[in-house]
Amino acid sequence: MDIYTTVEEKYLQAIEELHWGELPKALQYFNEIIVFDPDYARAYFQLGNIYQNHFKDYKTAGYYYKRCIELDADFPEVYKPYLELVITLKMHKLVKQVAEKALLVPGVYEAHIYECLGLHAEQQQNFAEAANYFKKAELFNAVQDEQSTLQEHQNRIKNKMNSTKAMIYDLQ
Repeated sequence: MDIYTTVEEKYLQAIEELHWGELPKALQYFNEIIVFDPDYARAYFQLGNIYQNHFKDYKTAGYYYKRCIELDADFPEVYKPYLELVITLKMHKLVKQVAEKALLVPGVYEAHIYECLGLHAEQQQNFAEAANYFKKAELFNAVQDEQSTLQEHQNRIKNKMNSTKAMIYDLQ
């Protein structure tokens, strides 16, 4: 990093390169930031996003998200993608820990966290718990466009709960 560029300026350059689809350049900038300032949490967050979304390298993404949280536990943007990642990796014990930690951080959008927890519970075939989480997500939701998605989740769970009920035949 040259002496005329601050870490924040380099970060903004990297974000701009990412926005324009220049992934290699953005990666280079984020890595330069980490070399220059190993405690710059936002660079770790962006690297986690890149590895999760572009390279599908989930373990590396997990390392970067975890490092971001270690450096700045109050950085709200990291929790949703990290929670989605640990659900994808089927790290069931870590799901609850990350979610509990996320719900304590100011600025975290609770509706997204509860939605992730609901999807995780559904994945575990725990439909009652999933329904509860989706209901909480709906209560915390403040975005009109996401309302229909949350309703779809709840309807899907109701259908699954009804399909798992035991059939009772009435012989006459």
